[in-house]
Amino acid sequence: MTDGLSHVDDQGRANMVDVGAKPPMHREAVAEGFVIAAPATLDLVMRGDLPKGEALAVARIAGIQAAKRCDALIPLCHTLPLDAVSVAFERAAPDRLRIEATARITARTGVEMEALTAVGVAALTVYDMTKAVDRALRIDGIRLVRKTKTPLES
Repeated sequence: MTDGLSHVDDQGRANMVDVGAKPPMHREAVAEGFVIAAPATLDLVMRGDLPKGEALAVARIAGIQAAKRCDALIPLCHTLPLDAVSVAFERAAPDRLRIEATARITARTGVEMEALTAVGVAALTVYDMTKAVDRALRIDGIRLVRKTKTPLES
């Protein structure tokens, strides 16, 4: 490793981290992000009245699918057999739709990239389905809220 970076080998080349020696644990990651839109636009989103259809149902599936394909999108992510992924939506303010994704796994590595990817793709899907009615849309604040790991019971 170089300078303590786990994704760089001794020659400074990008490298997938070897997690083989780490013990499997129950792991969970929660991420969030926001779609900012005019209140009238979010009214349409919440009612499922957009010209392209019911955005939240499509975005939920898109987010889950993206979490399952994270390794194909982010080059150094491990391929993970996810135990569960959920994507939820709430109106956080008149002009803010909050998207939260939770990913769970029992594995040797965490699932924060999967949760973050789920939020990002869900937000992009809402954006895509809403852009015809609101040209001032914005995606904001995608971040990891928390991650946990607990040892397996013996």
